[in-house]
Amino acid sequence: MLDHVGGPIGLGRYAGKRDEVFAEWSGRIRELAACPNVHVKLGGLGMRMFGFDLHTRELPPSSEELAAAWRPYIETCIAAFGPERAMFESNFPVDKGSCSYAALWNAFKHIAAGCSAAEKAALFAGTANRFYRLDTPGI
Repeated sequence: MLDHVGGPIGLGRYAGKRDEVFAEWSGRIRELAACPNVHVKLGGLGMRMFGFDLHTRELPPSSEELAAAWRPYIETCIAAFGPERAMFESNFPVDKGSCSYAALWNAFKHIAAGCSAAEKAALFAGTANRFYRLDTPGI
């Protein structure tokens, strides 16, 4: 399981190099997705290490703002791994420094809005149910 979309860092020597980091990261994500036994968790992007600086704002970001910032990373992972090997994750309480729990999940809903019902079912519960061998009825 690859946690937190693989951790494209946006701090330190990577600060201000988002396009360069994204290009390198996205290539590595596609390479890793070629391994059929690897799954990815879609989340954790509220951590400071990603360099979005959401924690420095006077007001917390809306779910729409979060979706806009995180969409390229999450969509890249979904395109590479497919919904059957990707799952949305909460990284609370760590992400609480950047956004509310409700805003985080609503951002995921915005990002997944164009997905089919089956894809949403996989991303929001089905993949986790299968990967972790949970016995969750109805999934």
